Amino acid sequence: MTSKEERFIKLSVVMAMVFGVTQNTYAMHIMEGYLPLKYCLFYGVICLPFLAIGVVNINKIVNEHRKTLLLLAMMGAYAFVLSALKIPSVTGSSSHPTGTGLGAIIFGPCVMSVLGIIVLLFQAILLAHGGLTTLGANTVSMAIAGPFVSYGIFVLAKKLKVNRYVGVFFAASIGDLFTYCVTSVQLGVAYPNQVGGIMASVKQFMAVFAVTQIPLAIIEGFLAVIVVIGLETYASRELKETIYVKGGTLSEK
Repeated sequence: MTSKEERFIKLSVVMAMVFGVTQNTYAMHIMEGYLPLKYCLFYGVICLPFLAIGVVNINKIVNEHRKTLLLLAMMGAYAFVLSALKIPSVTGSSSHPTGTGLGAIIFGPCVMSVLGIIVLLFQAILLAHGGLTTLGANTVSMAIAGPFVSYGIFVLAKKLKVNRYVGVFFAASIGDLFTYCVTSVQLGVAYPNQVGGIMASVKQFMAVFAVTQIPLAIIEGFLAVIVVIGLETYASRELKETIYVKGGTLSEK
């Protein structure tokens, strides 16, 4: 990677930090102690197979595609700084971009599950954003569910020969929204409405999340497209070794 390409990647990370990091470090994903212990254990177990596959995939990248390591680190930093943006949404949680959809598009969803749990762990320890007991639940929503949806939408868009950038936009946006759908279900199951039960509670959480999350998802979609255009311009050689262009070339849109 040339010095020009390195400067672009560093600049993109700095820009994400400028727009992503706020002083409201008290806001949370699902905060420490908010979920009952049984749900914390349940979601922790669910994470294990995805993390195992992700570690295997990362080892393969390290051994066979070393040129992409800087991009891999960038995807982790991108997710960290974007998900540090905290807009209070409902009691016990917050709304923010996730940043994991772009990484799933480039490296696959299981790789992002590993990067995502690392991001969530550091945020819980350093920023009090999220929690250690709720790490599994936050990983399932932000680092597993969202990335898998983003990856699936991007693959479908490629098969349908949709414009590549349109595919990136919808993949990142819908993956972001799906993260909060899963979070709403997690909160609704843990704290069902006394009158309407779980479904009523889930609908209430989704309704409140939607106010802030829909515009944030749209912004994240546009930001993902901008980053992809930059990578295609300044890091095309590294990008060719990723899932993003697997089976095709950068000229295909």
